[in-house]
Amino acid sequence: MAKAHVLVLPFPAQGHVTPLMELSHRLVDHGFEVTFINTEVDHALVVAALRASSGGEAALGGGIHLASVPDGLTDDEDHKDLNKLIDAVTRHMPGHLERLIAGLEAAGPPRAKWLVGDANMGWSFEVARKFGIRAVSVWPAATAALALNLKIPKLIEDGLIDDKGLLRRQETFELAPGMPPLHTSQLPWTNAGAPEGQRIIFFDLITRNNKLNDLAEMTVANSFHEAEAGASKLFPNILPIGPLSADRKPVGNLLPEDGRCIKWLDGQLDRSVVYVAFGSLAIFDGRQFQELAEGLELTGQPFLWVVRPDFTPGGLSKAWLDDIHQRVAGSRGMVVSWCSQQQVLAHRAVACFVSHCWWNSTMEGVRNGVPFLCWPYFCDQHLNRSYITNVWRTGLAVSPDVDGIVTKEELRTKVEQVIGDAGIKKRARLFADVARRCVREGGSSYENFNRLVNLLSE
Repeated sequence: MAKAHVLVLPFPAQGHVTPLMELSHRLVDHGFEVTFINTEVDHALVVAALRASSGGEAALGGGIHLASVPDGLTDDEDHKDLNKLIDAVTRHMPGHLERLIAGLEAAGPPRAKWLVGDANMGWSFEVARKFGIRAVSVWPAATAALALNLKIPKLIEDGLIDDKGLLRRQETFELAPGMPPLHTSQLPWTNAGAPEGQRIIFFDLITRNNKLNDLAEMTVANSFHEAEAGASKLFPNILPIGPLSADRKPVGNLLPEDGRCIKWLDGQLDRSVVYVAFGSLAIFDGRQFQELAEGLELTGQPFLWVVRPDFTPGGLSKAWLDDIHQRVAGSRGMVVSWCSQQQVLAHRAVACFVSHCWWNSTMEGVRNGVPFLCWPYFCDQHLNRSYITNVWRTGLAVSPDVDGIVTKEELRTKVEQVIGDAGIKKRARLFADVARRCVREGGSSYENFNRLVNLLSE
């Protein structure tokens, strides 16, 4: 008998779309039918990227159907401005999702029985309830990050923050034994943008979602128990089912992949290439961008660098791109606008990952045993950096100078240290083995995923 029809709804950002698409592929493998709901903007980008890289939507397989709703912003507004995006999504998307579900129900069977929704879209669980649709919450980041959110009353009680999320004390703390130490200035909602926007962007969103997620019957996370034993002990009801992967199936990239980089990697020596990628949102000013470019050349290592067209304010000039391509032509380096990060990190040639350390990238590096050079700048990336450098000890972090700039000399020195540290490399390989065991039959994530499948089959 066919299993349930499931609606899957990610928060509109690459680091959320990817793990929820990976989860969707897993659900399809277990017989479920999935309707994957993006915002109209992300839907158009995903479809265009699929057509450019994979031959269109058919590459997703027959079990995943794409749908979309407006995000509430106009075409002229910046859809990467998280302040505006979260405000619009929270106010406008509930009505749009209701209309989409009503349309799906009017179209006939199979009726959706479940919403598998991003925990950052807690309002969607209220919408689902109106239609008698049951809900599962997916936390796509570190369990420790969700634990921080849920422990906000404790942080207020201890005098670390006030009831608006603003800092009262500057100090490093540890939420529970085994969890990564974190300075209060690096709490996710305290480094998310300008102070006047913090409550709208994160703290208000977090406190709302802490309540709305109670409407979900299960909460799962893209993590694994052995990576976050302290957080798992603190909140045993958050079930780690990761690291998620899609076995080279499309994962909803918002930009077309440049497949040439895999052939280029094929021509490099084992564990020789520095892979550099800062995700879909990072913006570097001109000075920092130049230091990064020159620092990569100073390493003397071949490098693969992902440079989005909007990686610097105002975009990158064709003259600069032509110049960098000329300077690194051949085996020395390669610059692409996007790539299949899963394939890159699994490649034998990659020696280390210079990363912003958002969780999806962190899990991809972990499961492939790649050492990290951490360059966090935003939100919960500092927490993830602390896991990598303080708890797992599978990488190092860059240190900005007094002006907040990571110099070319700093980058060169830290790359040399990461690549040359036998202990880091060994720990990264052993940790990858642990991650793989978790998702195999009998592993903790495998068993938790089966609990999810059993619930969705009810």
